[in-house]
Amino acid sequence: MNFRKFFAVAAVAVSMACAGAHAQVSSWTIDPAHSSVEFVILHAAVSHVHGSITGVKGVVMFDEKNITKSSVVATMDANTVSTANDARDKHLKSDAFFNVTVNPTITFKSTAITKTNGKLQMTGDLTLNGVTKPVTLDLDGPAPPQTQKGGKVVSGFSATGTLKRTDFNFGPGFAAPVIGDEVKITIDVEIDKM
Repeated sequence: MNFRKFFAVAAVAVSMACAGAHAQVSSWTIDPAHSSVEFVILHAAVSHVHGSITGVKGVVMFDEKNITKSSVVATMDANTVSTANDARDKHLKSDAFFNVTVNPTITFKSTAITKTNGKLQMTGDLTLNGVTKPVTLDLDGPAPPQTQKGGKVVSGFSATGTLKRTDFNFGPGFAAPVIGDEVKITIDVEIDKM
């Protein structure tokens, strides 16, 4: 085989490999109507306050051959925070906590996904109250894709973790035990294939 022929064959092989690699990555959008963030925080060292944040949007790049090469970029609407108490919700939206006038959006951008002993973890940068810090979440899923009527393909996953509100200068006027420092979060996301 002469060099010209060899390079032609090599170029075709490389382009086919690249096409194959590209084909295994799919794009998904987060469905805000079926996605939310739940949180739990200790109050007065005796009880737990539960709340939620909706308006979750974003894109998931899913590598079907190697999930650790997948990525997530998501935003949440801080204005939607709800604890089933109007006065408390208004206080949470004030500059004492979420400061929604200045920081209406919470963002998360994954930086790594790891798999150890069959368990997935996702690390990423969370921006809350204008402060960006790394957080690590345990992943459950993704669920096997389902094809709905009309041909739409859907999947989903959950992520759980704990963050410290003091890391984000969140509610600095309220020390523990008035409000606990640890916030447990659960993120449930439904995604639609693009």
